[in-house]
Amino acid sequence: MSMNNVPPSDPQGGRFDLNAIAASFPDTADTMLLDTYLTDSASRSIRVFRVYRGVPAHYHTQCDEILHVLSGEGTFWIDDPAAETPFAPGQLLVFPRRAIHALPRILRAPVVFLAIDTPRRAQDDITFVNPEDGTPAEFIAKL
Repeated sequence: MSMNNVPPSDPQGGRFDLNAIAASFPDTADTMLLDTYLTDSASRSIRVFRVYRGVPAHYHTQCDEILHVLSGEGTFWIDDPAAETPFAPGQLLVFPRRAIHALPRILRAPVVFLAIDTPRRAQDDITFVNPEDGTPAEFIAKL
């Protein structure tokens, strides 16, 4: 173990080729999203993830989620479905902890985000507003 109690195989710093990581995602997935953690510590996680289909209204209880759009286009809303607006590469989306949000439409695939979560985001930190919309296992899986 390293000094911060994180296994050495889980790098906490370094250089990451985001384009190569984004290109490594498969064309299809059984879950709504696939992700890969670049760093993962108690204070924050940094991930790259791909969205495969619209994501219904949900929120996270453990972290704030900050998303930089690397590729693709779609729509999102936060707190109010009537405020649905498009997103595109180069934009930053910020979802505070417990803020209800959704990514209802993919307009141009692949939709890939760089995510910075504070504190760290656990894989199962997802609560759907309508429980029939999915479960943590249906929402995201690691690449």
